Amino acid sequence: MTTPLIEKDSIVLFQGDSITDAGRLAAGSSPLGGGYVNFAASWFSALHPSLNVTFHNRGVSGERVKDLLVRWDADCIALKPDCVSILIGINDTWRRYDSNDPTPVDVWERDYRKMLEITREKLNAKILMMEPFVLPVPEDRMAWREDLDPRIHAMRRLAREFADVFVPLDGILAAAAMKREPAYWAADGVHPTAAGHALIAQAWLKAVQAI
Repeated sequence: MTTPLIEKDSIVLFQGDSITDAGRLAAGSSPLGGGYVNFAASWFSALHPSLNVTFHNRGVSGERVKDLLVRWDADCIALKPDCVSILIGINDTWRRYDSNDPTPVDVWERDYRKMLEITREKLNAKILMMEPFVLPVPEDRMAWREDLDPRIHAMRRLAREFADVFVPLDGILAAAAMKREPAYWAADGVHPTAAGHALIAQAWLKAVQAI
């Protein structure tokens, strides 16, 4: 078994929107939620119990990059994580189509960059960046590529500059949709099913060399 990139006694923070949140604030829910964060943390802990890693989930449903930036000091820097995992961006696309409230890509990239710069300045933490994604279900999601693809390209530019680990989720989900229909992985093209969350968790664990 390979040695994970996450070191002994580390604090790992997952940040993002509803995909990361996954119901973590619901009554009776795990503080890690019921999605990929819980799956990844559980498998990591089972495979590497001697590393004694602590996991936190601070994903908030509905958030865009600008929202995450506003709470970055309180919900990231103050927790002093050793690894920060970020999955954000699909709501910036979604709001263009359901609310006529677009976020220009240059503004999106500026805010994402600011968040990463703050992290580099204030923490000695590994940064793991995960692509936002969309699957073509229902069919109107196909039109979202016009808005999402430029964000993915912008994020890849940022990842080359800031990320210690990069997970190309949009490509991973697209490849999975060749094996089973897109709705098997995300019924609305965005929010993963249990299988979709497991796939994301697996990609995360591979990226940090935990499996």
